[in-house]
Amino acid sequence: MTQSIVGDSAHTRQLLQLIRSIAPTAASVLINGESGAGKELIAKAIHEQSDRVDQSFVAVNCGAIPAELMESELFGHKKGSFTGAIADHVGKVTAADGGTLFLDEIGNLPLPLQAKLLRVIQDQKVTKVGDNKEIDLNIRLICATNANLPELVKTEAFRQDLLFRINTIEIHLPPLRERQEDIPVLAQHFLNIYKQKYKK
Repeated sequence: MTQSIVGDSAHTRQLLQLIRSIAPTAASVLINGESGAGKELIAKAIHEQSDRVDQSFVAVNCGAIPAELMESELFGHKKGSFTGAIADHVGKVTAADGGTLFLDEIGNLPLPLQAKLLRVIQDQKVTKVGDNKEIDLNIRLICATNANLPELVKTEAFRQDLLFRINTIEIHLPPLRERQEDIPVLAQHFLNIYKQKYKK
């Protein structure tokens, strides 16, 4: 059992069981939940219980990267491919080769990059900005969102085919107010951490 997920509610126990069952597979996972619910903890737990545990876990917050930098940040770029590209850059996708790529707030990914990500998922290959050479990949993709992606599909803000690809397995993570049985366990967990840290 992973040490990163703390709780004793029925939902948490079911979640831990689900993680154990899906971690050894290569299936893409989509985690739904409010901000702060612990989506990245779930992604890390899946990675830690998979056969990729000794490889990289690369997390990207798609809502925190400016749109004009996102393509380079995700897919990398060649030196001289645009103003300011003074050296080759390895993107997050390539950095995750052999391991797990976690895309948080996937609903914020611009449509043109959704198309490029779909190609990466389908072909397990990536092309840097300003390059024609394809790089072979072997990544496990886990995505997370606090948005309603089916509604975004209806408004054409998110690609239907990409949604199909990223939610082979879907996990809904309810907020703490809906699993209040976990609160005493979490309180004790953090009390133990901080009494050791501060020698109190």
